Amino acid sequence: MFVSENLNVNEKGNLTIGGVDTVELAKEYGTPLYVMDEELIRKHCRSFKNSIDKFYGGKGLVCYASKSFCCLEMCRVMKDEGIGLDVVSIGELYTAVKAGADCENICFHGNNKTDEELEYAVDMKVGRIIVDNIFELERLDRISKEKGTVANIMFRIKPGIDAHTHDFVRTGQIDSKFGFALETGEAMEAVNKAISCKNIHLKGLHCHIGSQIFDIDPFVEAAKVMLKFIADIKKSTGFTVSELNLGGGFGIMYTENDDPVPYENYMEKVSAAVADTCSEYGIEQPFILIEPGRSMAGPAGITLYTCGGVKHIPGIRTYVSVDGGMTDNPRYALYQSKYDALVANKASQPKDSVVTIAGKCCESGDLIGEGMSIQEAAPGDIIAVCATGAYNYSMASNYNRVGKPAVVFVKDGGSKVVVKRETLDDIIRNDI
Repeated sequence: MFVSENLNVNEKGNLTIGGVDTVELAKEYGTPLYVMDEELIRKHCRSFKNSIDKFYGGKGLVCYASKSFCCLEMCRVMKDEGIGLDVVSIGELYTAVKAGADCENICFHGNNKTDEELEYAVDMKVGRIIVDNIFELERLDRISKEKGTVANIMFRIKPGIDAHTHDFVRTGQIDSKFGFALETGEAMEAVNKAISCKNIHLKGLHCHIGSQIFDIDPFVEAAKVMLKFIADIKKSTGFTVSELNLGGGFGIMYTENDDPVPYENYMEKVSAAVADTCSEYGIEQPFILIEPGRSMAGPAGITLYTCGGVKHIPGIRTYVSVDGGMTDNPRYALYQSKYDALVANKASQPKDSVVTIAGKCCESGDLIGEGMSIQEAAPGDIIAVCATGAYNYSMASNYNRVGKPAVVFVKDGGSKVVVKRETLDDIIRNDI
């Protein structure tokens, strides 16, 4: 069993992704190597888009959370599939602009945007700037006035929902660096201030309760809380909030123990709650946005490494060392995130070894995972780590002056480089 539907084994006994032999990819492009299945990415795009069209009557927009994996080609795929973009920095926004994205369908997030970022967003006519705090609102109002325009905004709200996930990726509770709290009254104060601003148009509200969530109920409860707040705003001020962004955070299968909810099941249950709650409070159903990222990119990607050595410590553990590590995948060091892995050139053989996959950095915590079941590995073997399409390339670093790997897209039996491997000259490019 594989954790992603695009993985298989060919007649040579090698792992394939999207029908392409991973061992041949490693030979052609070198390792470490990120490999993404373009067709699976597009399939996920269509699944989300079809579901939001079906359950919200076409009154909704899917925005890909580009922080999970962002490059020019990924933005082009999203544009081609009619998917908007969620960006969180001037770098992500610039990438989207250069890829030809429709800025009207971009949501610009961030808890501490600089004036440079806000000015660029206003200049590019970004459709929705997600304002995180009152100081940002004041700066954006000033910048918009100086530029003679009106900025469309949404407020990020903390709905106080416990998403039952890792503390580092829970963002909906009151103790969070993100957004306005409902309990303290600051959210309503911000709404009143925005309504009074001449160069601000309050378009909607946004919430995001966390990441890698498998239970639908927290999303349902968040939607109810947000809609009640929209009703409270209407009652208190007479102002109609026309849009509601319910964020992302949908879980994926990293290991066989994970049990993600099908996207359509989520959409059906949440949309029903939205309709019922709007009816209960007598408000018009707002235009709905969602922001999947990991669930679009994660299952579509794998990372290929070359095994450099195997170290047996009797009675303790076996280390399998690879030519990458925390520089291309820091998630185990950060969150103790679990992955499924295998020896790509022995994919048809049983996983009868339990190992720790270790990276090459001068850091004892540089691990891909511990207690991982894989085929018996030897130097020269190709090690594949699955479901690495999200938050691997985007979180990669040059620690120890290690260059970032290339990213290759596979489609229709072929492959192409979409991000070049960093060279030694790239490493010193900005040195003086």
